[in-house]
Amino acid sequence: MSLSEASKALQPDMSVSIGGLDLSSFLIIASGVWPHDATFWRKPYTEGVGAICSKGLTRYPKAGNRGVRIWETPSGLLNSIGLQNEGLQAFIEKDLPEISSSEIPVVVNLAIETLEEAKEGLIMLRSVANRIAAVELNVSCPNVDFGGMSWGSSEEGISKVLEALRPIWEGMLWVKLTPQAKDLVGVAMVAQRRGADAVVVSNTWLGMAMDVDRKRPVFDRITAGLSGPAVFPLALKSVYDVAGAVSVPVIGCGGISCGKDALAMLLAGATAVEVGSMLLHDLRCMKNVYHEAREKLTEWGMSSVRDIVGKGRRGEI
Repeated sequence: MSLSEASKALQPDMSVSIGGLDLSSFLIIASGVWPHDATFWRKPYTEGVGAICSKGLTRYPKAGNRGVRIWETPSGLLNSIGLQNEGLQAFIEKDLPEISSSEIPVVVNLAIETLEEAKEGLIMLRSVANRIAAVELNVSCPNVDFGGMSWGSSEEGISKVLEALRPIWEGMLWVKLTPQAKDLVGVAMVAQRRGADAVVVSNTWLGMAMDVDRKRPVFDRITAGLSGPAVFPLALKSVYDVAGAVSVPVIGCGGISCGKDALAMLLAGATAVEVGSMLLHDLRCMKNVYHEAREKLTEWGMSSVRDIVGKGRRGEI
């Protein structure tokens, strides 16, 4: 065995399994930040990446929100994109054939607005199920079927979503929860009972910005989604709470900016993590997060990233 081969053999195994879906790395690119351009679904951009989530998709094309869409805050980012996308049909015909030809698994983020459109969307995705590693249901959208609140804000809402959609999709089904839920742990437990293969904890926090010069809110819709390092402590607590209540894999998401952040999510009970806003600053940051995490695992004498999942809950490291 050569020196390089011996060195590689001593490095921790960074692969994970999420409900039967095997990934080469525990790091996933979150929805909304990655181009649907096949160039970016290959190395060097994908070094350290286990899977990539598509942009948020809807059954029909959406123009997105008017006015300001992005506003920087100290250690964070407010966005009010409004799910701008070309719709599922265009994604299936134009984007999916290209991006699914890479070695990186594709996770399709499907935004739930109305149940009928979501059903239609999943039926369309069934025709290309062999190209999709998992579907990630975004239940943070306001809806017209359930009083205007987001589907994921209550146990009743998430129950209705999965009761309608789980029978349609036979593949891996993740549910991306909203921190605006009245009882996040309760919603996660219902998602598990209703057949979710994993829960993603979580989406953006609601915030707002005021344009002092114009003396009015920055965003036309007043509120926007806050992401970035500012929300990491909140996301970490959410992961800790949910992981202590469910047995399905938890995917941590929110404010991760370095390897230690990613490992903190795993120590709290996450099986894998999603990274989002940091990629808007550096498209290759996943490589840095991956190597920082692996170096720390090596320092701890760990043979696998899987060995630390939940260990921080019991103070075993």
